[in-house]
Amino acid sequence: MENSEENYLPREIKLLVIHCSATRCNVSFTVEQLRQCHLQRGFKDIGYHFYITRNGELHHCRPVSEPGAHVRGFNRHSIGICYEGGLDEEGRPADTRTQAQRFALLDLLTILKHQYPDAQILGHYQLSASIHKACPCFDSRKEYMNI
Repeated sequence: MENSEENYLPREIKLLVIHCSATRCNVSFTVEQLRQCHLQRGFKDIGYHFYITRNGELHHCRPVSEPGAHVRGFNRHSIGICYEGGLDEEGRPADTRTQAQRFALLDLLTILKHQYPDAQILGHYQLSASIHKACPCFDSRKEYMNI
């Protein structure tokens, strides 16, 4: 249940989880489209805390003081970050991050690691029970291991 008393207690952040929107790199997926998608799935709003669009714009979607709805079993102690894209033009999983997204993600992770120095940076697939999950379509643990 997303709306409970524990949402208002201080949270210990153990994970910074990176996601992709699983949308094609040649099709725009705005923050409002993301919101509608999550509302249709029964969430009270966007499940991620942050969303980075192709132009590198960082959208604050959910307060970090509130648990997200982005990785089953790990929401209570994690912050969810999603970038627009993750599929190539044919719909296959691919690292489609633009240079602007790469810079924005690095900046955000640097800030969050300063605030939560013990938090691990992982991709969604590294926490999923599905062996077929590719999200976020790159090895975030390896890429950001030195932050």
